[in-house]
Amino acid sequence: MIKKIVKDCKNIFNQIIKNHWNDFKTKHPKYDTPQYNVPIEKTLKCGMEEGGYTEYRCGECGKGSKKIPFSCKSYFCLSCSKVNVDDVVTQVSKSLHIGVRYRHVVLTLPEQLRIYFYQNRQEGKLLSKLMQTGHKCLKDAVSVMLRQTVKIGCIVVVQTHGRNGSYNPHLHIIMSSGGINEAKNEWKDLSRVTYHILHKKWQYYLLKLMRTWDDSKAMNNLIDELYKKYPKGFVANAGKGEAPKKAKGLARYLAKYVASPPISVRRIIKYDGETVKYKYKDHKTGKEQIETVTAEVFVGRMVQHIMPKGFQRIRYYGIQATKTNSKWREKIEKLNKKRKNGTDDAYEIVKEMNYRQRYKAGCGKDPLKCPCCGSEMILWEIWHPEYGVIYSEEKRIRMGVYAQLSG
Repeated sequence: MIKKIVKDCKNIFNQIIKNHWNDFKTKHPKYDTPQYNVPIEKTLKCGMEEGGYTEYRCGECGKGSKKIPFSCKSYFCLSCSKVNVDDVVTQVSKSLHIGVRYRHVVLTLPEQLRIYFYQNRQEGKLLSKLMQTGHKCLKDAVSVMLRQTVKIGCIVVVQTHGRNGSYNPHLHIIMSSGGINEAKNEWKDLSRVTYHILHKKWQYYLLKLMRTWDDSKAMNNLIDELYKKYPKGFVANAGKGEAPKKAKGLARYLAKYVASPPISVRRIIKYDGETVKYKYKDHKTGKEQIETVTAEVFVGRMVQHIMPKGFQRIRYYGIQATKTNSKWREKIEKLNKKRKNGTDDAYEIVKEMNYRQRYKAGCGKDPLKCPCCGSEMILWEIWHPEYGVIYSEEKRIRMGVYAQLSG
């Protein structure tokens, strides 16, 4: 029985999931697996003491105390999405090369192919191959546009949700606008994107992937149909005109796709216990649309985007590859001295922040200052729901740890 539904409640998303998850997975048993149960359970306990907490107490007056519940760190959790975005921004911004311009590229899939990715959502192998294929496509396309073989850099993010929550896998990519000609040991800039090449290359590589994945007669017939239906290739969007000279916002722009859940709380207009009304911006018309669906449909639209455990939704290729990033950074620095059209911009490196720093940045207050005397509180206890008390300052005092140290 639902006691009360508050329209503007910040936990309305969790409330919908909590009220309907058990019924949903009973009707759809394929979702009753650890892949979905674990992150949902974590999300529902996020920010609650029963999920574990860290306690601080004032060592001066002994009156002030504060318990900070553990966050779940799940990509499915709306509360943790801001932290996830910040972490990804930091990660991405560190990998960008000074002197290199970047473009944001979006590679989409025709509707007829989405079902194959949906059917493989519990393994993620096809999505992994899609990410690799995106890089291969862009490397080939840029080389053709420049009329020479170059090594480019790609930071690839896979996103599975459309704007209304439907299953619509596609790639968001930060691509270096040009690359290194290793044979000539020089950098070649890509001043403009030739779209007909990009569209046709993406069609070729994507359909080649699908044929390799499923070489059945049905798939081959579908591929033939798609070549006929889309003679100009598949949709692939990239920034028009010259590449931007500054790319400080690229890391944050891309991060919202990898770190954010399928919907934000502000888009949920109303929940009455049975139906959910929410809004989204239609990609084709650019206008805001309002949709009302049953809670069961809403839950299905949200949970279908939970990735398999350990799946990496952001990957680095070419000169952006994590293992060889420093090697390419040194090489690019040397090549920059020879270039005329490079950029000297030092891309914004966003520093990692802990809970205390985030709280101070958001509220302007120090959460670890004693509300009674203003002194800095000390770590007192850490409690985990599975392991119990894993740190106790009180226990250390009783054991005489500090007395031994002072002696």
